[in-house]
Amino acid sequence: MNQTGEKAADFTLYDSAKNTVSLHDFTGKKVVLLFYPLAFTSVCTKELCYVRDNMSLFNNIDAQVLGISVDSLYTLAKFKEEQGYNFPLLSDFNKEVSKSYNALYEEFGFNMKGVSKRASFVIDREGTIRYAQILEKASDFPDFEAIQSTLAAIN
Repeated sequence: MNQTGEKAADFTLYDSAKNTVSLHDFTGKKVVLLFYPLAFTSVCTKELCYVRDNMSLFNNIDAQVLGISVDSLYTLAKFKEEQGYNFPLLSDFNKEVSKSYNALYEEFGFNMKGVSKRASFVIDREGTIRYAQILEKASDFPDFEAIQSTLAAIN
């Protein structure tokens, strides 16, 4: 499920401003889903700051970035405010979306259960997954070059 070439599973989650956001809201637009383990951790902060600092790369090719973690929407609101993120952060507190995208650790560090894996998905305008990368090591960084080249190849 949720592999390259398949239709992306729709979902509805709350963002850090307590608004509902659904994948189908972006039909007709390219979407980048970035699952990440935990707000305020070093690699997650570095990853999302890279996106923030390079948002023009996504905006220039009509791509919407959505960050997803199992953090509460209150934690995400503070994280977004402190870091000045310029894209939605969505709370998958119930872990359903991370699980449906095969991006959920059964067990993470410090005996935490059910934390999002670092994973990235590029979804085309019709809702088909065109790129998927699920990293097993939370310390690894997404392949943003592959994400950008996939986005550029989508009409």
